[in-house]
Order: sequence, then C-alpha cells, then structure tokens
Amino acid sequence: MWRGNSDVETYCALRLFIDSWRWDGVPWYLRSGKYLPDTATEILVELKAPPQKLFADAAADKDHANYLRFRLSPNAAIALAARVKLAGQEFIGQQRELYLLEEQAGEETPYERLLGDAMQGDGSLFTREDAVEAAWAVVDRVLKRHPRVRPYKRGTWGPKQADALIAASGKWHNPSETV
Repeated sequence: MWRGNSDVETYCALRLFIDSWRWDGVPWYLRSGKYLPDTATEILVELKAPPQKLFADAAADKDHANYLRFRLSPNAAIALAARVKLAGQEFIGQQRELYLLEEQAGEETPYERLLGDAMQGDGSLFTREDAVEAAWAVVDRVLKRHPRVRPYKRGTWGPKQADALIAASGKWHNPSETV
C-alpha cells in the first residue's frame, strides 16, 4: 500500500491458476496499484525456452524470453518479441520486439466511448449485473480476510514482497521497459 493520509490498500499482486486442463500448472501473475510509475493495462504471455539452444550466446541472455504482449490501454497494441540471429557467420542472437500500434485520427478515448454509449442507452460495453455480483463475491472475501498491508514508496512498482511472489517464474514486466 502507498501511505499518504490513507490506510486503504492500493496495491495488489496475485499468483492465480486457472482450473482447466489447458492451463493446468500455468501460473498467472496479476499486479495492480495506485501511484505506480506507469498507467497501463497489459497482458504478457512469456513463452518457455526451447529445449535446444539455437544461439551460441543463449545461456548469457536467459533473462529475455520470447513473448507476446497485448496492450489494452492507454492505447491498444500487440507486440511479439523473439531472439533473432544477428548478421554474420556466428550464431549469436539478440532479443527484438515487433510492435504493432494502430491509431486512428479522431478516435474517441475509452471513457468518451463509454460515456457516449451510456447516454445512448447502449449497454454492450457494460458488465452484466450477474457478472458484477460474481466478481464482488470474490473481492468481498479478500477484503474481509487478506494478508497484512505492506507499505511501498509512491512512484515505484510496489513492495519488494511482490518480487518474491514471481521470483520462481521470472520477474515482473514493467510497461515502460523496452527490449
């Protein structure tokens, strides 16, 4: 939590598992907070390293996995990152990201679109009442019983304990970092 004049939790880091054969054993890490360095909503799908090392320097760069990144806000984008062979005879690679961002002039912001739809009575972008109730059933249990709040410094990525949560699988992706 960030402590200004409030004692309300403003940060959350979770490791979740989906009860499905397709995602069995695959951890999902979620992080959200107030006063983080960036405001962005991203989904990062980090791919496992292949069993065979293709590049001579693969062991030296184990911190960069291939991934797909979906940015939902503040602007929608898709990125694909992979280790690619550098020019020359040696089999040495470098992590590169292909980033696709489509912007259209005069496009409404998400809030403008949502407010406009609400004024026109179009509820297609709104969550149904039963889904809201189901979400609150989960959140309400967490609000009543949760771990001790951990202070963190405003403008950081949260308390250090969140790094320990993901350490076994890697590290957090920060939206402002580039490959």
